Order: sequence, then structure tokens, then C-alpha cells
Amino acid sequence: MITIDGSEGEGGGQVVRNACALSLVTGKAVRIENVRARRSKPGLMRQHVTAVEAACVIGNAECQGLHVGSSALSFMPGRVVPGEYRFAVGTAGSTGLVLQTVLMPLLLADAPSRLVLEGGTHNMLAPPFDFIAKCFLPIINRMGPKVEARLVRHGFYPRGGGRIEVDISPAPLRPIDCLERGSLMGVSGQALFAGLPFEIAEREINVVRRDLGWSEREACVRELPDDQGPGNILLLEAQFEHGTEIVSGFGQLGVTAERVAKKAVGRMFGFLESNAFAGPYLADQLLLPFALAGGGSFTTVKPSQHSLTAINVIGQFLDGRLGFAQQPGGMHLLRVQ
Repeated sequence: MITIDGSEGEGGGQVVRNACALSLVTGKAVRIENVRARRSKPGLMRQHVTAVEAACVIGNAECQGLHVGSSALSFMPGRVVPGEYRFAVGTAGSTGLVLQTVLMPLLLADAPSRLVLEGGTHNMLAPPFDFIAKCFLPIINRMGPKVEARLVRHGFYPRGGGRIEVDISPAPLRPIDCLERGSLMGVSGQALFAGLPFEIAEREINVVRRDLGWSEREACVRELPDDQGPGNILLLEAQFEHGTEIVSGFGQLGVTAERVAKKAVGRMFGFLESNAFAGPYLADQLLLPFALAGGGSFTTVKPSQHSLTAINVIGQFLDGRLGFAQQPGGMHLLRVQ
């Protein structure tokens, strides 16, 4: 059994998700200790429990220590069975992070699957649905499998109540190289809000138009039904020939609309100034599929602690080597060998 210290590196829930996914794919049992030890509230939260429960269901796995607040768990994988599954987080916990846990095992299964995931779709500390659908899944589809994701209902923190549906047609993951993003094809920005005053989203978009120079056509406000809120997210999208980047800013109590927008604008500025294919969050997401493909490469900005921790976890399950090498101009190259 592989033993992982969850306090090492970034010390968050990604260690649990990647370890369970890799356990199902490789058939290697794993024990994770000091789960989320570096977080303000250590131990498993509801969304992590749901993610591991989902891994147990699709993979006929057994798990010890699986409960909210647990600081250690042991995961013994079985055989992955494709099919139709529904998993509900029960809070605004991220549906995207549950998907992250079960997607790779189902991509490599021997028949299609369909997932219905309920909970948060646009919440802090997790990739929003738009990022998964427009940035991450198109690259997965280039690698062989076909995955289609639909947003049925938005779910904001703290209420949740969102729903996404995912259709998975499995295939072996083939290595690809994503070194250049190509020319900029277009930009767009949306300030989504539900159950909140219009002027909050309007102030966010005004900052985007002023600081990025985007037109009214390129940056707009979108109101959602009140029963999908309260919630607010600013989404900034840049479409290139070979990929898309989305950065987001989440409205929070006590944080002005201008501050939310300025932080998102700063991140978009940083990415547009670079020549990297993937931003920091997309790089995190690509490490596992590229490692399972056994080859390939992509360029990114400075690697995050999230990425470095993921590489360490992957290395305990797979023989291939992953490593970042700095390139001229500040880019970093990730190559799987």
C-alpha cells in the first residue's frame, strides 16, 4: 500500500482526489495521512467525502476513515464499472472537483458513462464550470476520449443547488504537445449575478472595460434567475487558435466589486503578456491526463505549489517522470518522459 503524507507540499484536497483517481487506474491501494493539514479547517470536508464516495461507487472500492473531519483514510480499489451515476455534494461544494476524481478512471473504462453532479458550479477555490467546459475538456478530447459537459443550473456558494451533466466516451489517452497557443482570436467578459443588486455586476464590468479596453460587446452583465442565487462571478475569457484561458473573480461579502474585478483583470493581464499555452490552473488539471498518457508536453507560466504537489503524488503511482524546465521569456515546459 502506498502511503502519502497529506501535509506535504500544497497540503490540500487535491492530494486526496488525485490519489483516489490514480489508485483506481493503477489498482494500487493508498493510505493518506494528515489530510488537508495545511488548511484552516484540516481534514475532509463534505465535497471531499462526496468525491471519495464517488470513486468508491464507480470503482467498487473500499475506504476506511471516510467521514467529514477525518484526517486519515485508506482506499482499496476494485474494478471500475462504467455506467450512469448521480452524485450530490449536498452543499455548495464543487461539482468540478468531484468530476476531477472520477473522470480519468471513467475515461479509461471499456464503455461510456453518464454523470449527473449536483452542488456548487461556481464557487471559490475550485474551477468554475466554464473553465472545465471551455479550457480543460477540449484538450482531453484532443487526446482521444470524448467528453461533453452541460450546465443545467448554476450553483453559487453558500447555497449550492447547481447541476451539471457529463457524457464520457472512453478511449486510450494519447500523448499530445501543447507548446504554442497561437494568435488571439477574441476576448469576452461576463459578470454573472443572481439575487443581488445589478450595480454590483455593472461595477465589475466597468473596471474590465476601463482597464482591459474591452468594448461593451466584449464585456457585459448577465442576470440569472433569483432562485439560483445569491451569487456573483466575473468571468474573463481569451480565445486563442489552440486553446482558451478563463480567469474568474468571485463576489464576496466585505469585498468591493472593484477589488474583485481588479484581481481578475490583473491575472488576465499576466496571462496575455506571456506566451504560455496554459495558465496555472489549467496546468494543474493537465498533469494527471498527460501523465496517464505516458508522454506529451505543454508550456505554462510559473508552476504553482499545487502543480508541484500533484507531480509528487503522481510519481508515487506511475513510472513516468514529470518535470518543469524554465524556458526563455519566463515560460516553463512540462514534459512527460
